[in-house]
Amino acid sequence: MNKLLIVGTVAFDAIETPFGKTDKILGGAATYIGLSASFFKVQSAIVSVVGDDFPQEHLDLLKNRNIDISGIEVVKGGKTFFWSGRYHNDLNSRDTLETQLNVLADFNPIVPENFKEADVVMLGNLHPNIQISVLDQMKQKPKLVVLDTMNFWMDCALEELKEVMKRIDVITINDEEARQLSGEYSLVKAAEVIQQMGPKYVVIKKGEHGALLFHNSDVFFAPALPLKEVYDPTGAGDTFAGGFSGYIAQSSNISFGNLKNAIIYGSNLASFCVEEFGTQRMERLTREDVDARLQQFKMLTQFDIELSK
Repeated sequence: MNKLLIVGTVAFDAIETPFGKTDKILGGAATYIGLSASFFKVQSAIVSVVGDDFPQEHLDLLKNRNIDISGIEVVKGGKTFFWSGRYHNDLNSRDTLETQLNVLADFNPIVPENFKEADVVMLGNLHPNIQISVLDQMKQKPKLVVLDTMNFWMDCALEELKEVMKRIDVITINDEEARQLSGEYSLVKAAEVIQQMGPKYVVIKKGEHGALLFHNSDVFFAPALPLKEVYDPTGAGDTFAGGFSGYIAQSSNISFGNLKNAIIYGSNLASFCVEEFGTQRMERLTREDVDARLQQFKMLTQFDIELSK
């Protein structure tokens, strides 16, 4: 079975949307990525850090999904990373109310020995120096390195971000971030500029409007599935990344054609994540649910057409 190494936050979130609010609940990029990737036949491991205030039941949830948690450091006397945010009515924009780095401020990632030869590495949204540290610990170059990042690092650690981008194969960012990173408004031009920075493939997420995949002159678009209910978009991008990287790790096929499939698998899993607050829906999700909705995606995007002569 192929190996997937996941690096990112395991955290607490407090979320407020037009449909309700939560107290501290399970969150973090690596959590969503791991839960999503657990639907594929891969050996996965998470590298992260938490405080001793982090409930054992949350660690057990990950472990019970066959995720190796030996790379999650538990700092005695430390507090777990915490983020609180409020979403606007359109759910596409939000205000960060509070961020407590806590143990994440001094995080030194340690890759488990048996994952230093992982086939796929998924670098979740963290400081670029942490992402570089993980790549430095790998015994051999992974078959695929996927990077997720955000505008915050473009604002305060751009040079470090550019360094890690030289060592990756795929970058996943949203449309606003693609424009900021490239300095181009057109997403086609933005993808061209970003590819010149290192990644062979550029995935641009557009939320409820789907996702774009670019590779040289090839472009693929995957729509987002229209949903009756959307309660909380937190973690949707990370869930997408987990589905994308999990599928690639399982299939061992790194081609543009197969990455198109990975985009669909990622979009499919992300569509479940937004249906409830936090990780609640992903915790209850079954293989049957995933397969049934995958058929909906197929019906949404498949058609026959005759070209007029």
